[in-house]
Amino acid sequence: MINLNGVTLRRGGRVLLEAADCTIHGGERVGLVGRNGSGKSSLFALLLGEIEPDAGAVSLPPDLTIATVAQETGALPVAAREHVLSGDEELVTLEAQLREIDSRGHRVEDSQRLANIHERLHAIGGYAARSRAARLMRGLGFAAGDEQRPVAEFSGGWRERLNLARALMCRADLLLLDEPTNHLDLDAVLWLQQYLSDCPGTLLVISHDRDFLDAVTGRTLHIERHALRSYAGNYSRFERTRSEQQAAMLAQHQAQVRRAEQMRQFVERFRAKATKARQAQSRLKQIERMQIVEPAHWDDPFHFSFPEPQRLPRQLVSLERVAAGYGAARILQDVSLSLMAGDRIGLLGRNGAGKTTLIRTLAEELPPLAGQLSADRYLNVGYFAQHQIEQLDAAASPLDHLHRLDDKADFQSLRNFLGGFDFVGDRALEPVGPMSGGERARLALALIAFRRPNLLLLDEPTNHLDLDMRHALEVALQQYPGAMVLVSHDRHLIDSTCDTLWLVSGGRCATFHGDLDDYARHLRDSQRVDTLPEGPVGSGSTTDTGPAARRAGGGREKRQHAARRRADVKPLRDRVRTAERLMERLAAEIADLDRQLADPSLYSGAPQTLAPISRRRGELTQDLERAETEWLEASDALESALAGQAGSRLPATEY
Repeated sequence: MINLNGVTLRRGGRVLLEAADCTIHGGERVGLVGRNGSGKSSLFALLLGEIEPDAGAVSLPPDLTIATVAQETGALPVAAREHVLSGDEELVTLEAQLREIDSRGHRVEDSQRLANIHERLHAIGGYAARSRAARLMRGLGFAAGDEQRPVAEFSGGWRERLNLARALMCRADLLLLDEPTNHLDLDAVLWLQQYLSDCPGTLLVISHDRDFLDAVTGRTLHIERHALRSYAGNYSRFERTRSEQQAAMLAQHQAQVRRAEQMRQFVERFRAKATKARQAQSRLKQIERMQIVEPAHWDDPFHFSFPEPQRLPRQLVSLERVAAGYGAARILQDVSLSLMAGDRIGLLGRNGAGKTTLIRTLAEELPPLAGQLSADRYLNVGYFAQHQIEQLDAAASPLDHLHRLDDKADFQSLRNFLGGFDFVGDRALEPVGPMSGGERARLALALIAFRRPNLLLLDEPTNHLDLDMRHALEVALQQYPGAMVLVSHDRHLIDSTCDTLWLVSGGRCATFHGDLDDYARHLRDSQRVDTLPEGPVGSGSTTDTGPAARRAGGGREKRQHAARRRADVKPLRDRVRTAERLMERLAAEIADLDRQLADPSLYSGAPQTLAPISRRRGELTQDLERAETEWLEASDALESALAGQAGSRLPATEY
């Protein structure tokens, strides 16, 4: 049992926690959430004994073993698997004792000690430890043979994965994970989610990935305005509960404000009348004593959108039998696809499969090694990648960065734009250098949005973003009218913003006919062997030649059967997508007419100006109702068709 009793925690002059009380019982799976800078990582440091509370007390069991992920790892010469094994300190100690005995030769007096060491190694699973370490590495995306490579050969992101594997190797009573899904691809996130769900012990995890939190936690701790509050259930249940509480608080606050105003009016009316003076004084005292409930703070600081592109051509980019890579190294080959206005694509595939290579090729940062790339002359790409965050001018302010894009814009309009990304007040004028990774990512997104792109290419845009900013990005992308290609390990963002999934695997790119749950099954069924599903991408197509596909019992017959099933439902999928796009267009036109109808000057002019607008709105409303009916019918037909196929579904590798 872990207890926090009246804990107050400060950093410098800033209060992070004030009089916090909390109890965590053994075996609980707890998610710790709150805005960046609210004190989540400081609370971890408190539990690890790295800092002391400014007031109150922290109580931990005396024999508690805590595992956490090391922040940094240098260029170590030790093999990667040995680094992972070092997470089990008792195992390391026992093996060191064995080496010591071996180095001096076995003596009679060592017999009992050797027996005790081997008995303990058996009890803790020490003989299978190296196999377990290799499985951890494989689950986190390392390739066969990486176990023997020195740590120094891996990049920073892969060292982060090694440190995570090292923490998971520890047989801990309490596991503290701070943003464990950063630097992981979606495949590794799904594996980690399953691993933690099956792992015994107590878990306390900080994450901005709500689907991950939903899968691995059963209780949520929320830090807000220096208070630590506990909510039963996973993150989705926490959101619902908090929303209900805020609505109730807002209603209570509004009722009390109305009551206080009635009291004030009574006082003003009867203060001077002798017969009412005593009542007036009583009301004044009530107002003074009245504790107005703190209003619900709908205080998400992020409110932004991607401005309407100046031009939105129907076809933005097309690739025809393109090979892509770096120099002589071909990462992708025979890729044929097209991106149309309104396409919303989520890219799937393991790290190193070629997702970033494809995005850089679409952005024309990498010229095709073969084949043809055709881009519309009005193509305007907004490309988000981690290296762009690093390339920000450390000495310049957010306002300076924005002004460089448009030196004719007035400073107030630029500051208003930056305010939507929470660069308010002096923060918009401060240099970027000391800013956090989350603030830099927000600035990079602001610079992209300001350019009014008609094609967004987003490569892991949510790294370093907290949940509030992720939500704002999700809303902005849902309303964005241009085309989008997204790489992200945040499944919620993919689910809520993407219509189509592409799988990059085995040097090819093809449509993945399924959703993210199907993709998770695909990974489990294929035992992490990359395979390429058949099917077209955009206007092109590819052929599945992967080894798993060749082994799938029945081979060509099964693939032909899968192709027939896909062909059967393709017209229904097309009907659904066509109806969706029509609904979006009609809704946008209606919204535009509503803005015109809301203009008071319209009603002071000639009636013939108002009548056509009202008539057109009525026509569009009827069109929208017909489009919605078509969408519902097509969706029902598609769902029935897919349900009919479910009983005879082939393995997920054949999607």
